[in-house]
Parts: sequence; C-alpha cells; structure tokens
Amino acid sequence: MQRRDFFKNAGILAATGLTASISSQSFGADAKDFNTVNYPGKSGKPKPEWGDGQVEHFTSYYPDFCDKILWIRKDNQVIAAYRTNPNQKYPYIYPLAGPISRVSVTSESAQPWPHHRSVFMGADRVNGGNYWQEGADRGQIFSTDLKLTKADVDTVEFTDLCVWKHPQQDPIIEDTRKYTLTWKNDDYYTLDLDFSMKMLTDVHIEKTNHGFFGVRVEQDLCPHGGGTLISSEGVIGEKDTFGKPAKWMSFYGKRRFNPDITEGVSVLCPPKEPFENCPWFTRDYGNISPMPFLFNEDGFSWKKDEVLKGVYRIVVFAGTPDDVDLSALWNEVYA
Repeated sequence: MQRRDFFKNAGILAATGLTASISSQSFGADAKDFNTVNYPGKSGKPKPEWGDGQVEHFTSYYPDFCDKILWIRKDNQVIAAYRTNPNQKYPYIYPLAGPISRVSVTSESAQPWPHHRSVFMGADRVNGGNYWQEGADRGQIFSTDLKLTKADVDTVEFTDLCVWKHPQQDPIIEDTRKYTLTWKNDDYYTLDLDFSMKMLTDVHIEKTNHGFFGVRVEQDLCPHGGGTLISSEGVIGEKDTFGKPAKWMSFYGKRRFNPDITEGVSVLCPPKEPFENCPWFTRDYGNISPMPFLFNEDGFSWKKDEVLKGVYRIVVFAGTPDDVDLSALWNEVYA
C-alpha cells in the first residue's frame, strides 16, 4: 500500500467510527475483541453487516494495543469509555455522556481532588496500602482480562478481572467485574456494575473517607457549579445528605454550554450487599458514594478466601430526578 493510500484509508476509519465494531447480531455472546474484525495490519472475520440505520446501534470495540480503552458509542457518538492503562491508579469509566447533550456528566478529574476519576472503584488504607490516591508506589488496581461479551442495538456488556497489588507485596484482592450499559430510551440509560471481590489474604480497611464506588460529576451538575444534589428522601445538599442512608443520590443541572438542556446522574445504593443500610458520602463539589468506611470506627475485615459481592447501578438521565422513575429502576435491580 502506498503511503497516501494508507492515510486515506486511516481517515475513512476515523470518520466512520463503525468499521471496527463488534455486534452480537453477528458474533452473539461470544463476541471477541478487536482482533476479530478487519483493521489495517489485522486479520480476521469481515466486519458485521449492520443493515439500515447502523449508526443508531450501540457499537463497542477496543484496540488490542497500548492502553486498551474500550469505547462505547450510540448514534456514532461516544457514550462511555472504560480505561485500563497500567500506569493508572485504577481502571475507570470516562466519559459518561448525557443522553441529550452527549457531553459527559462525569469529570475525568477535577479540583480540589483530582484523583477522583469519573466512575470509580477503589479504597484507601487497605492493609497499609492506598488503592485510591497518591502514587503507584502505594498500590494499584490492575486490569488483567478485559473482555467484550455483548454488544447489540441497546446493550453493551463487558467483563474484567482486576488485581489489587502493592509493588512490594503479593496481590491482596482479586475482583471480577461485569459492566452492563443499557440504553432504556432517548431520555435515560443505566450502567450496572456486578462485582465479586475475593480476598487473597486477610484484608482490613481502616476508617477512611476514600472509596468505594461512586461518581465525580462535572461542575455544572453539582451545587458548587449551580446544580443540585438531592437524595431519594427529598433531602437537598451535602449538609443534610452526608452520612444518611438513602436508596439513591442524584446530581443534576443545566448544561454549561447549552442551558436549555438539563441532565443528571444518579447512583443507586444496594439494600444489603455489599454493605447493609449504607450511609452516603456526599460533597457539594461533586462526589457521591454509598460508602461505609468513614462511619465505622473499627473499619472492615475479611479473612483470606472470603468473597465480597454487590451490584451498583448508575442512571444517566435528561431532565431532573422527577422525570425518571428512579424507584422503579431501583426495584428492577434490588427488589
């Protein structure tokens, strides 16, 4: 191939965004990674036949090199990306786009705490290590087996096997996670994390306000940026929601570059597993997490081979929480 032809073809790939995609219509639940489709320098099966309206489908793929980001698109626009670079502190999802604006409702990182990464999972003070902030010398969570397991017109599902490791210690935790992003309609979609954490040694998490699962939102959704923080109990703001139990917690607000659009994001709290009647960690600057570690003086301990399981749901929506039946979406997972 001549050099000018290579760049011409590369430009076509970048413009379409669909040539290198996986669809369960063609590959079913056994959908593999980027190697199974045509791409310059790769061999494999022909790309899926999408038929009419192909850009309206969910598409998902990841290149089998470098940092292996898994991209999810709707209407040929990026909705979410799962980032697994081994130099990161932990794997995380960014962006998580609003259903109308297609602008992320979460922040990749932001002051005053830039270690908060969009949709996160991690913890501080774990067996003396830190799997949430500071440098890699304090501990990291590594993605070791990312797999795309389903991609059809309205659902993308992928799994990962992650290892929690301090550089001077053997791995202490192995967690298996399954993410499912489901486009419910043009006003909202859900992101579910179904995880199982196996303790590879005795594990103790001290009292800490860092972790466990949650979101850091863009400034236009949080109170510091003109947005609103509200709980399922109708309580508003950090002062009255911090440390209190609730089925869900939401941020919402007018989008900065298009104030005619209001969008928001909710995190739903499981009633029992992994933690029962979990209090909320909330911040008006944009962080919400159903996280018990700050509210137990003795911390939490697990023996070797014990397993911690749970399912967390995130809802990304247009409008306000009143425009989405969050109680029904909570019941869908937890009732």
